[in-house]
Amino acid sequence: QVQLVESGGGLVQAGDSLRLSCAATGRTSSNWSIGWFRQAPGKEREFVAGISGNGRSTLFGDSVKGRFIILRDNVKGTVDLQMNTLKPEDTGLYYCAAANSPENSVVIHSTLHHSWGQGTQVTVSS
Repeated sequence: QVQLVESGGGLVQAGDSLRLSCAATGRTSSNWSIGWFRQAPGKEREFVAGISGNGRSTLFGDSVKGRFIILRDNVKGTVDLQMNTLKPEDTGLYYCAAANSPENSVVIHSTLHHSWGQGTQVTVSS
């Protein structure tokens, strides 16, 4: 059984940066695609970014392209989301999730992710 734990959320101002971290413990696999999703009140869960098991492939949602970076350290068992130039519309509960995938593929559909963290809140004030 794997556990995913997010950390690093908080309250920031527009234009600031924030770094989220997802730590995997238990029975983990470097073949898993790891995704970051977010959900704002009254909105559906949205794909933010994902990284392949070998860390060589990344994908980003259109709203964060050019501002967010995703990094993976399979030795530490962490996947970080570096968020730059934050906007109020980036506010939401951010989750990391794991999906089975070929080692160089990124899974973006939330329904294909088998393990989820509890989430960390990010609030961006204008």
